[in-house]
Amino acid sequence: MKRKFPNSRLRRLRLNSSIIDLVSENTLNSADLIQPVFVKENLNGSEPIESMPNVNRYGIDSILKEVESVISSGIKTIAIFPVIDVNKKDDLGKEALNEENIISKTIKLIKKEFPELVIIADVALDPYTSHGHDGLLINNYVDNDATVESLVSQSLILAASGADIIAPSDMMDGRIGKIREALENSNFKNTLILSYAAKYNSKFYGPFRDAVNSSANLGKSSKSSYQMSPANKSEAMHEVAMDIEEGADIVMVKPGMPYLDILSSVKETFKIPTFAYQVSGEYSILKLAIEKGLLDKDVILETLVGFKRAGADAILTYFAKEISMEINKNE
Repeated sequence: MKRKFPNSRLRRLRLNSSIIDLVSENTLNSADLIQPVFVKENLNGSEPIESMPNVNRYGIDSILKEVESVISSGIKTIAIFPVIDVNKKDDLGKEALNEENIISKTIKLIKKEFPELVIIADVALDPYTSHGHDGLLINNYVDNDATVESLVSQSLILAASGADIIAPSDMMDGRIGKIREALENSNFKNTLILSYAAKYNSKFYGPFRDAVNSSANLGKSSKSSYQMSPANKSEAMHEVAMDIEEGADIVMVKPGMPYLDILSSVKETFKIPTFAYQVSGEYSILKLAIEKGLLDKDVILETLVGFKRAGADAILTYFAKEISMEINKNE
């Protein structure tokens, strides 16, 4: 098709805001947004996360009030992350396998009060290990197969607690198949698996590691033996393909903004529900730039629409509640 001026004046489609909205190719609504939530042991009320402006950790006594606020904004899904007492961390992350740990108690509490809320539960050992790695460290190397055994047990505990979606974020080989098999055999056939299939060894994770108190444990150690190199794209496609073959219902690309090409390719190639995570570093950069007057706050919406344009079916973002309130206020 050839379009030539003056018969085609593309600016006619930008004549005013109503026409721009009418022909918009992508729109954002509350159902597209997922709010991450941090719950901390031995905390009364809440406390701010210094590296993430306006984001808090919540004690189990205050989590229901925060969740109610999230739901009131129009959000239908949360992703929940634990902040473990330092005295409960060890080399094996054994607290992850405690059926009465803080995350299991919190999921049960939330589900009792808000049964329709969709809860995504993170599957990884880094919040629980004394060394800060996502798996079991044996001879200074994260052992893949031993870690998978722990992740399977952790997944079953989270499913039994009431999590709707199990989200392995560890990047161990073969863990999706083992988790899916265990869920099937334990009568959790309807528990979804959201695989962090394309998770990169990124420097954008710093504030999150502060939030769950794992940065000090990790120190200068690297996760490069299991998280992917930022230079690679074909590798991401292989990771996604394998996870789908093993039983993933949804796949994730993480981080978000620097990896929109990966997001687009995954969605176009596999046509499976595909999520993106606008991670803590992305959030903090934008938030601080807005607070200093370097960027207009509308840049938040611009980034989120960018995820949708690239193919994201949903977006984990610390802006979720804020943007959802804005969306619903304007309706």
